[in-house]
Amino acid sequence: MGNRSLASARLFLTLLGLSLLLGGCAAPSVRPAKPPLSGHPIVREAVRLTGVPYRYGGESPRGFDCSGLVYYVHKRLGMSVPRTAEAQWRACRRVKRAQPGDLVFFRPPKQKIHVGIYLGDNRFVHAPATGKRVRIEALNGYWRRCYLGAGRFWD
Repeated sequence: MGNRSLASARLFLTLLGLSLLLGGCAAPSVRPAKPPLSGHPIVREAVRLTGVPYRYGGESPRGFDCSGLVYYVHKRLGMSVPRTAEAQWRACRRVKRAQPGDLVFFRPPKQKIHVGIYLGDNRFVHAPATGKRVRIEALNGYWRRCYLGAGRFWD
């Protein structure tokens, strides 16, 4: 019986080793990629500016504040929008559901209105704050709690 147990143990270990070896050859699990950003011209122009530093009062690729980014992108596309986030909020045509290229507005606690450009897939691009750069963020958590609404200046 001793030889039979030893043979069974060897067979078990051999099969275990083979399964581990072959299991390592299996295709890795793949997470689906985020869908590509919208082809909307406002989205394309805004995404191109990611990485530009925040600059209070800035409205050029040398630096942007939140409303300066919106102002610059629309101006580059031949559209006229107010310069400040507050004025943009007052002047925009409100929409119930944001579409790519729309503006998304936020009212953080004890702060002025903040604005970004909606990209689709629950993401937006904005110039967040001093020391940061223009970036893409998810419209959830903090931003969802501060969400004021969406609007647009294009048809």
